[in-house]
Amino acid sequence: MTAVMYVPAFSMKQRVTLMANKYELIATNPDGTDGQLLAFAQQKRMAFKEQVTFYSDDTKTQPVFSFKARSVVDLGSGYDVYDAGGQPIGGFKKEFAKSLLRSSWQLGNGDVHAYGTERNQTIAIVRRVWDFVPFVGEIPLPFIFHFDFVEDGSGKPVLSVERKMSVRDRYRITVQDERLDFRVAAAMTVALDALQSR
Repeated sequence: MTAVMYVPAFSMKQRVTLMANKYELIATNPDGTDGQLLAFAQQKRMAFKEQVTFYSDDTKTQPVFSFKARSVVDLGSGYDVYDAGGQPIGGFKKEFAKSLLRSSWQLGNGDVHAYGTERNQTIAIVRRVWDFVPFVGEIPLPFIFHFDFVEDGSGKPVLSVERKMSVRDRYRITVQDERLDFRVAAAMTVALDALQSR
């Protein structure tokens, strides 16, 4: 069954500001070019309880969906994705024990339950070393990384998130499973950028 909001391909652009990270989610046309703006999100830095709201555009007048941490203290408990009316439509969770060498996440909505990991373990390890070296880790380095999510049990592809090398972060997202709602895929993509180091 196709999700209420299925978008087979879209991109995400990040704008970094002093107090927040801003994200534009843009539809991908059949020819691969950028299409219409699907949503705009802003993630405040140093937020006590992680919550990100997605809006129809950067005026932030019309909320369309959001995600929020389930727990103030234990971010490992996961995040829930909500529609515009505040009803839960899916969620995701970082698997910290499995993320020592390569980040791993669980993702789901309705009939879809998927497991995702970084595609390249070498890049994952280099990125971790870079983050822990004193002073050096403070220098932003745009590592290219890719995440592949497959369905639990069957191993069928569900979602791919590819970070491209550019002046500002840019991601290409492919949703291979039509049961995965765009809002859940978009929330997961923002989380991969905003929450990787947590």
